[in-house]
Amino acid sequence: MSQPLPAAPARTPAWRYALGMFGTSIPINMIKGSMILYYVDILGLDVRAYGVVMAIYAVIDAVDNPVLGHLSDRTRTAYGRRRPWLLIGAPMLGACMIAFFSAPESLDGLGLVLWFAVFAILCEAFDSMINANYGALLPELYPVERDRAVANGLRQGFQLVALVISLAVTPLLTTSVFGTEETTEGFQITAIIYGLIAVVVIGFMALSAHENPRYSTVQRPKLLLSIWTIVRDPLFWKVGLTGACYGIAMALVLTGIQLYVRYSLGLPVANALYLQGIVIVIAAGGLVGWTRVVARKGALWTWRLAFALLAASFGVLFFANSLVTAIAAGALVGIGWSGMLATNDLITARVLDGDAARNGEHREGLFLSAFGFFGRLNGIVTGLALTSLGVFFGYNSGDDPGDDPGLAFRMYLCVYPFVLTTIGAVASRLFTVPLQTPEAAGQPDEAPKEPVA
Repeated sequence: MSQPLPAAPARTPAWRYALGMFGTSIPINMIKGSMILYYVDILGLDVRAYGVVMAIYAVIDAVDNPVLGHLSDRTRTAYGRRRPWLLIGAPMLGACMIAFFSAPESLDGLGLVLWFAVFAILCEAFDSMINANYGALLPELYPVERDRAVANGLRQGFQLVALVISLAVTPLLTTSVFGTEETTEGFQITAIIYGLIAVVVIGFMALSAHENPRYSTVQRPKLLLSIWTIVRDPLFWKVGLTGACYGIAMALVLTGIQLYVRYSLGLPVANALYLQGIVIVIAAGGLVGWTRVVARKGALWTWRLAFALLAASFGVLFFANSLVTAIAAGALVGIGWSGMLATNDLITARVLDGDAARNGEHREGLFLSAFGFFGRLNGIVTGLALTSLGVFFGYNSGDDPGDDPGLAFRMYLCVYPFVLTTIGAVASRLFTVPLQTPEAAGQPDEAPKEPVA
């Protein structure tokens, strides 16, 4: 005789879940946004070594992501499946970020490469642990697309607030308030502050989230069988590769904007505050409008439109030749980016819904980590893109910038993202995704067949 199902969880307020995005975004975006400036331009790490490390860490991260997601799906505790991982990962990421920006000044050559490699890989691993679990909570806590769109819009808003701090304000803090354009102490102080903020915010979110106990009553999914099912799904590859075009493009923007300001616009790095700030403010303001478009036209239609607008905006940005014209072009980037923020995760969530409905297993952690494989292409492509600047333009480091570093970073920040997002915009029109899955789909109708710890 089957036992009664666990009671439905209390509703998690959307703002509490969304606030977690603020904590998850601050550390990793400071790392990605400042790593080239810190290691290549200030400490003198050669771009070829940077490219090799990025390729290695991308491979390692592509392997450990599915394992972390699978372990999360199999976790059975009184505190839920996702929360323990979030509470462990947050302080570990904070500590590794501080170490990442605390490279001893005496290091050079192989020693500097090894320090960069070890802590870059550790930071990315703990960020993956956090985001696989945080992202898996979205479809679980909000199974109805309208509620999901609201929660996603709020969390993207919090992410943009974090980006204002971790991207736009960071250059000011690291090079003007706590340090200078040629020193590194400002990075360490800023990393300590951001790390503490991240731990507190992620902890608050994790303790506030009410996971669905029904999702823990099914048998633990098997790793190899689950991976085989996922990789045989054509939609996994279509959505993953198309989404990677967007993710890689924004990774290039994130890692290159400070040096774009320094070399392409000929301004102090601190001026990145204004360019990044206007892009983020426009993106934040646009989330409300894009969320309304999703409610009227659906996530897929809106996603395709946002992809096309983002691609066009990079074409405009290429012709900017001053801070004013760059800000004007950046406003267009902000509009397209806002649309992608409002829709990209909704497209992924639909694929997860369809998998749960077909297979009767809620393995969002593994599925999102599998999607994360495409995100790990960011490291390889950004590494190759930066290395290409040395091949084509002679930019090898801050000590050896070549004859035209301005054109080099215009290519890195505008042309490469334009090509990628154009490919993504075209590809997004070649397939469709499942309609929203009813709330009850994929939920178990029997008590667990194995003990739940």
